Amino acid sequence: MDLNVTIEVWHKDKWYIAKCPELDFISQGKTSEEAKKNLLEVIQIQFEEMSQIGTLDEYLTECGYEKQNNTIIPKTEMIGFEKYSLQVA
Repeated sequence: MDLNVTIEVWHKDKWYIAKCPELDFISQGKTSEEAKKNLLEVIQIQFEEMSQIGTLDEYLTECGYEKQNNTIIPKTEMIGFEKYSLQVA
């Protein structure tokens, strides 16, 4: 199945944190690339396990996706991301 996701990468102390906000998965690594690789592995493993126990379609629906043929289609899509600097109190 084909699935498009967003991967956010954050740097915190000595670690890189990779997040997939659509699926609510997170992983870490010592480099940005390692964190992304680990995240993709987590997604693959979780999808295989959910498929085996029969909960994958329900999970995808809860995350805002629907299956059409062999493709997983998002019902919503992020169209932009911006950073702002605000002055507070």
